[in-house]
Amino acid sequence: MKPGKYAHEVLAYCDGVIDGSIIAGEDRILACKRFKAFLEREDLDVRTHDADFVIGLIETTYHHRQGEALDASPMRGKPFLLEAWQKLCVYGMLIFYKRGTMERLVKEAFIFIPRKNGKTIFASALGWALAILERESGSKVYVVGAALKQALETFDSWEYNVRFLYPTEKKQEAAGWRILNNSFTHAVVNEHLGGGSVHLNALASNPDKQDSYNANVIIADEMHAYKSAKQYTILQEATAAYTNRLVIGITTAGDDGTGFCAQRLAYCRKVLNGTIQDDQYFIFICAADKNEAGEVDYTDPVQMQKANPNWGITIRPNDMINDAMQAQNDPQMRKDFLSKRLNVYTSSMRAYFNIDEFIRSNERAEKALGIDARWSVDQKIRHLAQIPGVKWYGGADLSKLHDLTAAALHACYKDIDIVIPHCWFPITAAREKAEQDNIPLFGWQDDGWLDMCNAPTVNHADPVNWYKKMKQSGFKIKQ
Repeated sequence: MKPGKYAHEVLAYCDGVIDGSIIAGEDRILACKRFKAFLEREDLDVRTHDADFVIGLIETTYHHRQGEALDASPMRGKPFLLEAWQKLCVYGMLIFYKRGTMERLVKEAFIFIPRKNGKTIFASALGWALAILERESGSKVYVVGAALKQALETFDSWEYNVRFLYPTEKKQEAAGWRILNNSFTHAVVNEHLGGGSVHLNALASNPDKQDSYNANVIIADEMHAYKSAKQYTILQEATAAYTNRLVIGITTAGDDGTGFCAQRLAYCRKVLNGTIQDDQYFIFICAADKNEAGEVDYTDPVQMQKANPNWGITIRPNDMINDAMQAQNDPQMRKDFLSKRLNVYTSSMRAYFNIDEFIRSNERAEKALGIDARWSVDQKIRHLAQIPGVKWYGGADLSKLHDLTAAALHACYKDIDIVIPHCWFPITAAREKAEQDNIPLFGWQDDGWLDMCNAPTVNHADPVNWYKKMKQSGFKIKQ
C-alpha cells in the first residue's frame, strides 16, 4: 500500500489483530487477513486519497452531540476521533480500485458490532463525509433505520454539526446549508458545495414507498430489525445509477436466528472464510467466539473484549462484567446480553428446533467424513458418492401446485446419518414466497441446493432426473 496518512495505523491494527496482541474474535481476524490479502492483489490499484479525506474530514468537522467519556467528562462539542478499527473500515471501503480505472471495487459493506461501540455516531459521520467526498456527482446519502426514531438519531447529529460549524441561520445560509425537518422530510442539504451538491436524508425503511429513491450512498442502520430481504434489496437497487455506489449495513445481532440479517451474517462469514468469493463486499464482524459445543462463555472478559472493539474506550469493562453477572444470575437477562453485548445470535426462547445445534452437529459430521467445509456442494457430493459400502435410500415431498418440491438421499455410515437434499421451486413465485415466509430460496439456489424452474409449477420429471443423475454419479440407491 502506498503511504497514506492513516495507512500505518490501519496496518498496525491489522497486524495486532492477526498476531494476537489485540484481542479479537475469529471473524475479526479473518477480516484483517482478507484486507491485507487485497493489498497484495495485482489486479487492483490501491489509492488512499479518498479514505484519507474522509477520515480527516470526520476528525476535523464532526463533533459529538452527547455522551460522556470513561472519566465522566462531557463529550458534547468535542471532535469525533475515529478508532483504528473505524479507520480500517473506511480504508477497506474506499482504497481498492479496479486496475487502471476510476471504479472502486467495494460496492457493499457489512459492519457487525455490538451496542455501545460508537456505531450510531460512526454511521452518521460516515454519511456526512461520504456525501461531501462525492459532492461533484451530486451526492445523495440515505441513512435508513428500521424505525424513524432510530434514523432521527443520525439526522439529529447532522443538524447539530451544521449548527456547530455555523451557529446562526445567517451563517448557515451563507455557507449554503439548509436544514429540512418536518413531518415528511428530515434532511440536511447544500446545493452549492465545492462545485457539487450534498443531500443527507434520514428515513425509516418502508419497502412499499422506496422504489423511486436514487442515491449513491445508503447506510442500512440496525439491519437486524429488517423484516425481509426486500427492505435491503430496494436499497441496493436505489444506488444502481452510480458506478462508485456504496450500501453499508451497520448492525448488532438480534434474536431471530433465521431472519434476513442472520442469513446475511452467515453469507458474510462464508466470504471471510473463503467458501464464497465476493470481492465487492467489505466485511468487518466483531463477535465472541463459540467453543466446540457451540456455546459462549459470556462471563469471560476475554470473550467480551473479542466482541467489543471499543473495549476500554466507549465500553466500560466493569459495567460489562457486572452485566454478565446479572445475565448469569437472571436468565431473562441472558438473551439480550448475548445478542446486544457479545453479538451472538440467539434463537427464540419459544423455538422448538435449535438451528445452531444442527449446524454444530453437521460440522462435526463433515469433519469425521473427511469433508472440507470450504468445498462447494458439488465437491461434497462427489466425496460422499465415493464412500464404500453405503446403501442410499431416496424420499421426496412433492408439491401439488405452486410450492416447494423437495427430494433427498439418506444413508447411514457408522454412527452418522447422511442426508443430501435438493429442492425445486417455480421462479415466478419465488420472490413473493421468500419475502412472505422468510425462506432463503435464492440463497439455496446460490449454494447449489435448489433449482428454479421457469414454469409456474415444478415439472414432475425434475426430481426423477435428479435421482438418475445421482445414480450415475456413483450413489448406490437401493430404494
